[in-house]
Amino acid sequence: MKDLMGMMKAAGEMKAKMETMQAELADMVIEGRSGGGLVTVSLSGKGDMKSLKIDPSLFKEDDIGVLEDLILAAHNDAKSKVEAETQSRMAEVTAGLPIPPGMKLPF
Repeated sequence: MKDLMGMMKAAGEMKAKMETMQAELADMVIEGRSGGGLVTVSLSGKGDMKSLKIDPSLFKEDDIGVLEDLILAAHNDAKSKVEAETQSRMAEVTAGLPIPPGMKLPF
């Protein structure tokens, strides 16, 4: 019974840590850049776009396709950084717990 109580306590602590981590991630803003910094996208930790900055030199009619590609690349850069930060923080929260590899949290 002592083991069960220890597991319940650990689960409660992990839940509190996860809630704290999720709140921190929601407040976090991560930037992605493309075109050598000509396009910058800022995302929240939840992946919501917060801002988009475009260097004025890109506003030429014949370069709209390039601009669109740079916006997508900057967004994808920021999104991959958000995902990496989320995984890193999740690893900290679940450190020492016997969680099977590849199991996605939160459930």
